[in-house]
Amino acid sequence: MGLSGADREHAVTTDQIILFAIFLVVFVFLIWGRWRYDLVAFTALLSGVVLGVVPSDRAFDGFGHPATMVVALVLVVSAGLVRSGAVQLITRTLIDSSRPLGWHIATMGSVGAVFSGFMNNVAALALLMPVDIQTARKAGRNAGLSLMPLSFATILGGMVTLIGTPPNIIIATFREDRLGESFAMFDFAPVGAVAALAGLVFIGTVGWRLIPQRDGEASAGENLMEKARYVAELTVPGESEVVGRKIRDLHETEEETDAAVIGLVRDGKRRFGRSRNATLRAGDVLVLDATPEALDEFRTALRLGFSDAEREDKLDAAGEGLELLEVVVPEQARITGKTAQSIGLSWRQQTILMGISRKGRELTSQVRKAVVHPGDILLLLVPAGRENDVTEWLGCLPLAERGLKVTKQDKTWLAIGIFAAAVAVASFGYISVPVALGIVVALFLIMRIVPISEVYEHVEWPVVVLLGSMIPLGTALEEAGGTALVANALTGLTGGFPAWAILAILMAVTMTLSDVLNNTATTIVAAPVAMEIADTLGANPDPFLMAVAVAASCAFLTPIGHKNNTLILGPGGYAFGDYWRMGLPLEGLVIGVSVPMILLVWPL
Repeated sequence: MGLSGADREHAVTTDQIILFAIFLVVFVFLIWGRWRYDLVAFTALLSGVVLGVVPSDRAFDGFGHPATMVVALVLVVSAGLVRSGAVQLITRTLIDSSRPLGWHIATMGSVGAVFSGFMNNVAALALLMPVDIQTARKAGRNAGLSLMPLSFATILGGMVTLIGTPPNIIIATFREDRLGESFAMFDFAPVGAVAALAGLVFIGTVGWRLIPQRDGEASAGENLMEKARYVAELTVPGESEVVGRKIRDLHETEEETDAAVIGLVRDGKRRFGRSRNATLRAGDVLVLDATPEALDEFRTALRLGFSDAEREDKLDAAGEGLELLEVVVPEQARITGKTAQSIGLSWRQQTILMGISRKGRELTSQVRKAVVHPGDILLLLVPAGRENDVTEWLGCLPLAERGLKVTKQDKTWLAIGIFAAAVAVASFGYISVPVALGIVVALFLIMRIVPISEVYEHVEWPVVVLLGSMIPLGTALEEAGGTALVANALTGLTGGFPAWAILAILMAVTMTLSDVLNNTATTIVAAPVAMEIADTLGANPDPFLMAVAVAASCAFLTPIGHKNNTLILGPGGYAFGDYWRMGLPLEGLVIGVSVPMILLVWPL
């Protein structure tokens, strides 16, 4: 039986009330932080279905939404660029610890911003944060002076391209749903790049000076770098660029990677002393003192091999890649009092002993021939997926997971080429961005740049669940007229205001929401409101959508507004109230720069 017009109007009003209540509860729980955001969002979605405001046959449409797919694919692509050594190649070339702090911040911020334009900005920060902390340690200063600028720079850089940050992806797909055409890869660049550039200049000149300095907190960042250092070995293959060079010529690479060459093994015999004047030959083995990360970076920079190159090739060919594993040797371990060679570690478990960390005692023999003592920490090269088996067989205890992935330096340019080609064809509109990224992921898997066994590990499933849950709720709110109600309220409050003032207010409101909520949730709510405001004013919706995209990305006032801000909270030794000191003027600057650029590039 049909409903009358009055009944339908009442039903719509009831739907609005229910949906606003659901969103209010979601916001309260997200701000409270007691339960994880994906659980909150998924529970809200199910509540919407039970209460009848979200159709049951469309409840899970968000999980197949292009925005959700792009976010997941970008994370896998980011992992491939890391595993191939592409990111390491750039940071090794550009970062110098001897620069003054202002220049260091500007350089690191620029590198971080560029990375964030083409990969997930959380991944970009995760890559550069250890580099920044290590640089601070070498320079003898508090890492907190540079970590917050780096975090803000990676957030700013994400605004430049479609794939740089989830808000841009959501805005582009929302525009396609409403107007039939998505924003292209670099449509965000004219506004995003100018805002990012202005922000980087501010951060590098004035912003970092506003960060509170506290005595005795330098160790907060340094603790992150206090990892076991190993005596380890790397071989010199015939094609390596170091063949014919003297060991002393490797000093610059040692400084850049924080690895130290402490000896040389030639023809199976350890040469005493550092042998700094020895000319390297194919087949030589360099003995180093380094952390696992430094060892991998040193190996990648000079294209060296592992201490058992023949065994490494067999392992890599048979498995899904290699990983570095750190284990502690207890008294009752199988390897205690023995050598890796004597227990058959390589042929029984397809595992190579890369290095031994033994505080206060030096190794005088080759690593694989060294007797292992209780309390030693072993650095093992294992086939991906066999870490637990090897650890149990040895009877050792694993250290905390540190993501010690082995860089595939022979595939660096292959990974860069695949990704660059995909960006190019997507930018020229030959294929859509989700399809282009999907092809990149497929090729990364086929070329074994990313092991297929790891591909799902790199997807941040809580974010996927958040997106998949919030998109149907946002669609329901829009269809129920809720976004139109909010838009009418805003336009009513700003009646008679010029267009630039309305854009500025929209950006300020969006930024405020993003500072306390996930930027994904903020965008899903704010995008329909922006569209309704444009419809009410009879204006082009693009400037309003662009304003939301920029503003939703800019969460600089709190450590909970963006994951990057949360990541640096402990290592930087920050307090909750430290962020707004640099973040508030930065948000004001972004609004001040973005509004004129939006009106210039996307006229009303």
